[in-house]
Amino acid sequence: MTQDSAGSGEVAVTRDVDAPPDVAWRAWSDPDRIRQWWGPAGFSCPRADVDFRVGGTTLVAMQAPTEYGGFLMHNRWTYGALSVPTRIEFVSEFADADGRAIEPAAAGIPPGVPARVPHVVVLEPLPDGRTRVTVTETGYTSEQARLQSQLGQEQCMDKMQAMLARR
Repeated sequence: MTQDSAGSGEVAVTRDVDAPPDVAWRAWSDPDRIRQWWGPAGFSCPRADVDFRVGGTTLVAMQAPTEYGGFLMHNRWTYGALSVPTRIEFVSEFADADGRAIEPAAAGIPPGVPARVPHVVVLEPLPDGRTRVTVTETGYTSEQARLQSQLGQEQCMDKMQAMLARR
């Protein structure tokens, strides 16, 4: 672990997307769009129940491909701050199908992933009508958990980038 990541347990992923900030914002707030990019490569998102407001929650489901057992995993995002169209702050927790928080170990997650993972999404307009999207997660307590989350977030952002390129 580097000095910076060891101290913060941070994951940060940045992608420049082919869409203005208001369109990139909808990728986070529109259930149909979330279902197109949520989950790592090969995973689908069969469910995105969205209450996109401060204090609201989004419940997303991630479906593994059959070669990984086809399991279904839920996450609940609870919004703490929204600044249209530049910043989204939420806390992600593993959840059951009813949206009740569960401990990471109960979801089959290895040690080092906190029960509550703060996220900050920054949408920065670029001069060419594109948007730089940066997602920062904090709180990981092991390098293995941090790296696994980094890979998953990179794959989600790759899917978002591809979705916005074909809009």
